[in-house]
Amino acid sequence: MLGAIAGDVIGSIYEARPIKRRDFPLFGRGCRFTDDTVCTVAVAAALLDGSEDFAGHLRRFGRRYPDAGYGGMFARWLMDERMGAYGSWGNGAPMRVAPIAWLARDEAEALRLAAASARVSHDHPDAVRAAEAVVLASWLARHGAPPEEIRAAVSGRFGYDLDPTIDRIRPGYDFDVSSSGTVPPALTAALEAGDLEGAIRNAVSLGGDADTLACIAGGIAEALYGVPEAMARETRGRLDRPLLEFIDRFYARIGEAPEKHPRSSRRKGGSTRHPVLERAEGR
Repeated sequence: MLGAIAGDVIGSIYEARPIKRRDFPLFGRGCRFTDDTVCTVAVAAALLDGSEDFAGHLRRFGRRYPDAGYGGMFARWLMDERMGAYGSWGNGAPMRVAPIAWLARDEAEALRLAAASARVSHDHPDAVRAAEAVVLASWLARHGAPPEEIRAAVSGRFGYDLDPTIDRIRPGYDFDVSSSGTVPPALTAALEAGDLEGAIRNAVSLGGDADTLACIAGGIAEALYGVPEAMARETRGRLDRPLLEFIDRFYARIGEAPEKHPRSSRRKGGSTRHPVLERAEGR
């Protein structure tokens, strides 16, 4: 989850002034968490509370952070308890699903929860498919699948064209808030990178909806590569106590199951404890 939040924070200042390069300050002046972080933590909170009440938790967190930068229709949905899903195909569905791949018991449940978390607001088939694709990529990464296997599995199941490289996508890519226009390049940004920082730099360099692209890419990259200590520290320093409390609960929960740790930790022969959890417990 912290990989997704790092992407949101780092990309936040480039949404309004997009760039087309990778050599930017990683935590630039004014970077902050946005609606992507708030909604991601809300989804985690719903699962940690054992309720699967995604609508209730999204509204609860959204109202706590009313100025986080929500889209117009979603902001209205947050405030209106009677308002149901409104047919959105936007990227608000896939950007909030990072915790699901870690808290689901198996792949089938992960996909079910991805769809359920999307449908409370974004019930267009494109949005549901995008949420499922992001969760599947992270689930496979967590369980040791290399990037090329993930690319083939997600492309085969969901029909996304994941062949173009970031360098090929970048010149013609523009601001796009659709799920179908956001998820394939975000997936590619993560799968081409060798670490979390590279995934976020790839995503931001596309020059589009930078915080959401980097949030999605960062969540997948965390499952592949883990979160460097310095990046975790910088990201946590930009969050408030209520958000950090749920993030720490999340890492405490996944720390109870050794198979739910990043394959990078196991591959390097290090501790089987999640590195972010170790830092949180040592504070």
